[in-house]
Amino acid sequence: MHARTPGKWLLAFVHGGEAAAAAAVWTRCGWAVRQAVALHMDVLDGFMEVVTGVLTGLVFKLGKLLVGEYNLQKGVKGEIMFLQPELQRMQDALKKISRSRSDQLDRQDRIWASEVRELSYDIEDSIDTFMVRCEGGQLAAPDGMRGFIDRSLDLLTRFRVRRQVAMDIRGIKRRVIEVRERREVYKIDGAGARPDAVDPRLLAHYTKVTELVGIDDARDELIKVLTDGSEASKQHGRVISIVGCGGLGKTTLANVVYLKIRAQFDCWAFVSVSQTPDMRRLFRGILSELGKDINEETLDVKHFIDAIRKFLQAKRYCIVIDDIWDISVWNMIKCALPDNMGGHVIITTTRNFKVAEEIGGAYSMKALCHESSRELFYRRIFGNEEKYKRPDEHLTEVSDRILKKCAGVPLAIITIASLLANKARDKMEWLEVYNSIGTGLEDSTDVENMRKILAYSYYDLKYHLQICLLYLSMFPEDTPITKNHLIWMWIAEGFVQCEQQGKSLFELGECYFNELINTSMIQPVYDRHEAMIEQCRVHDMVLEVIRSLSSEENFVTILNNEHSTSPWKMFRRLSVQNSMVHHDSTFPSMSMLQVRSVITFSSAFDLMPALASFRVLRVLNLKGSYLPQGCDLKHLGNLFHLRYLGLDRTYSNELPDEIGNLRYLQTLDIKGSNIGSLPSTVVQLRHLMCLCVDQNTRAPNGIGSLTTLEELSTLYLCDESTDITEELCHLTELRELELFFWNNTLEKSLVACLCKLRKIQSLVIWASGGEYNFDAWVAPRHVRRLQLQSCWFSRLPDWMTPSLLCLSSLWINVRELHQEDLEILGRLPALHHLYLMLDHEKLKIPQRFVVGACLFPCLVDCRLLGFMGAVFFHQGAMMRLKHLAFTLYARDVREIASSDGSCFDLGLGNLLSLKDVMVYFRSGGAGEMEVEEAKAALAHVLEIHPNHLDYDIWG
Repeated sequence: MHARTPGKWLLAFVHGGEAAAAAAVWTRCGWAVRQAVALHMDVLDGFMEVVTGVLTGLVFKLGKLLVGEYNLQKGVKGEIMFLQPELQRMQDALKKISRSRSDQLDRQDRIWASEVRELSYDIEDSIDTFMVRCEGGQLAAPDGMRGFIDRSLDLLTRFRVRRQVAMDIRGIKRRVIEVRERREVYKIDGAGARPDAVDPRLLAHYTKVTELVGIDDARDELIKVLTDGSEASKQHGRVISIVGCGGLGKTTLANVVYLKIRAQFDCWAFVSVSQTPDMRRLFRGILSELGKDINEETLDVKHFIDAIRKFLQAKRYCIVIDDIWDISVWNMIKCALPDNMGGHVIITTTRNFKVAEEIGGAYSMKALCHESSRELFYRRIFGNEEKYKRPDEHLTEVSDRILKKCAGVPLAIITIASLLANKARDKMEWLEVYNSIGTGLEDSTDVENMRKILAYSYYDLKYHLQICLLYLSMFPEDTPITKNHLIWMWIAEGFVQCEQQGKSLFELGECYFNELINTSMIQPVYDRHEAMIEQCRVHDMVLEVIRSLSSEENFVTILNNEHSTSPWKMFRRLSVQNSMVHHDSTFPSMSMLQVRSVITFSSAFDLMPALASFRVLRVLNLKGSYLPQGCDLKHLGNLFHLRYLGLDRTYSNELPDEIGNLRYLQTLDIKGSNIGSLPSTVVQLRHLMCLCVDQNTRAPNGIGSLTTLEELSTLYLCDESTDITEELCHLTELRELELFFWNNTLEKSLVACLCKLRKIQSLVIWASGGEYNFDAWVAPRHVRRLQLQSCWFSRLPDWMTPSLLCLSSLWINVRELHQEDLEILGRLPALHHLYLMLDHEKLKIPQRFVVGACLFPCLVDCRLLGFMGAVFFHQGAMMRLKHLAFTLYARDVREIASSDGSCFDLGLGNLLSLKDVMVYFRSGGAGEMEVEEAKAALAHVLEIHPNHLDYDIWG
């Protein structure tokens, strides 16, 4: 109390007659206030079930002001209690509006909705600013007179802040009353309640909704054109340009052909162009796809062209250039692709017939026939059910009418089918959809009709999903969007607010992501093992729709080399897509005071000084934008509202100590930078939930204080990391953990620590410097990914059972394995990727194994290494397996062939989905002739496989 009394005296001295008000700073919310708030908690609790979008969390934050230790001035609490139910009514009205297309609303409704959205932004900014200024920056003051002065000035500042919030709240109340008076009744006629979404999680993980239908003939036709003919004719190279309207499947066809023929060439690449391409980024992408990375950011377009030409000069190459809009872009790309007489294939896609003709080899994309359309339609609705072949008779007629409107356009078919998959199998409901999607595509190729179909699907989404989908308009065309980063940005923006049924904010956001996939509004991009969804894409037709909608609602402003897409004077979110960004030219006439998100897709970025004006910025993602040498990042420390900071691949050298000022930061991503160590102030970020760094970035001591962390990669553990290993035990909220481990002495402590992290869903360990015993570790039951390189189990652990329902990707090293162990692995219901390393070669255990029918039902990618005995595959095993690698000894080939007097056979012909095989061949002491005969027998088995396998035999 002695330290506080002088502060009260100073406030009274400075403010004179306001001493009584100043004294209120020291009081807490009394019993009467808490009782009054309790009367309104039914409003608050009901609201939290639906709180999303523009008004997300406002009622909750107002409640925090009432019950928290903010010591509001007299009268302000009453104003807040007035605002809570008013905002609730506005939220309900906005939700109704969100269910109706803008062309179905009268002008008054649209104007009112716009006013409410802008008002809600201003309310949230005001409240957040107050909370940040009250809660942040409270450092321990020294003793003595200096400490007295510091504490007194702090009290004075806080009192002024409270006076300001009182003025703001009263101003907000006046604006709310004005909005209410302009529209006396908050009621919009129209859409009723929506049905629940289909399975919010499993569908996105274990099914693919874009199975190819009706594409085989076009694929075979193009492959024949590209590969037939004499060797002399092939030397000149061949070009095909696939042309057709949006949604016909041009990119899908190009990709199928590309994947089928690329192994015939020395190198290959698949790149997308988009409507307003950054040519430097495009050429860098071609080089990267070809396997040649250039880190020099200062290269101009000519240097990139020269580098590509030099790399391709003596090679046979296959390149796909997707989505060309303008012939001038093709002419520039063509300069980089030499006609080297070595034989090459170039495939392009475009919507423009004139562009296709000028490129040459125009191939007009055809719509699906009625039978293929029906198959795609039913398969998306009914999944793998037999019903999709014979649907109920009462649905057949309306289905055919819907398909006639879709006119064989796959995107339209999938979009409408995804919508109907969430509805009852009821003819009247399906007719309602049919009557709501406009005139259809059957009479016109006009993409406007496609937009109507997509817009209908958008308005059928739940309100929180609409907001999350609109946020994707921040990203350029054909940009792969990392799933985890997107979800963290949603959380930073406040789109994901309330934890539900034991789910964290991220897990709830993941449900949103999967629902958008299930409705086909976004397209999943799987990892290379097809085990987990790592990214998503937005079809360019869908992107056009959500860009238009976000522009109408002042949701996103896009800045590119041509113009800004927004007519609004005030900007809320900026997507900077200029090729070069400088603070003195990019924002000459724009007010940045209310910008909440900035995402850049620029080659270079020099806006650090201008960031000081972004006072309520929550998301700053500079991923891939080169920051000029000497760029000072200390300005970041002034962005007190910041929740998401992405510096991935910005080539920054150092993170400033001021980063510790960002008390509300939730995500920090500096992967791909040159930052050698994190500043010690990072441990002050007590709201941090995601930390992504490079494996060579050192973490400071005290990282165990970041107890809210859910995602951590890549944590480096070495000889000096004893304290950090012990602190890792405190991070019990971790769901995803990636470690780089290099210290034998830490083995036991690390294993003991990992046993305490029971929420782990993904564990990746990269270990060097030896082999590590993990027998004592037990995996959590919800684990999805285990990748334990150099971590060994003496036998298959007891916890490895089919009860691990979510385990999709497994890299495990086992000293000794038995047949029953392999069968246990084969019954894991969700396993898509398996890397199984045994120690049988070292231990001299020549045991053979059999993969029986029905085992590994979901497996797509399988690596069976370190085996001394052959593995046999029975009919019905591994029905979805595409990629296989295994170890084989020469003696096995001889013994298997001679055992029954027939040809060598492992049962590879029973693997009906197999595409490619890698065999690690071991001589095992056999003579040279025996080895050659064994290899020839193996090659014969691989060559006669009905799927015409791509294969390699190593050793």
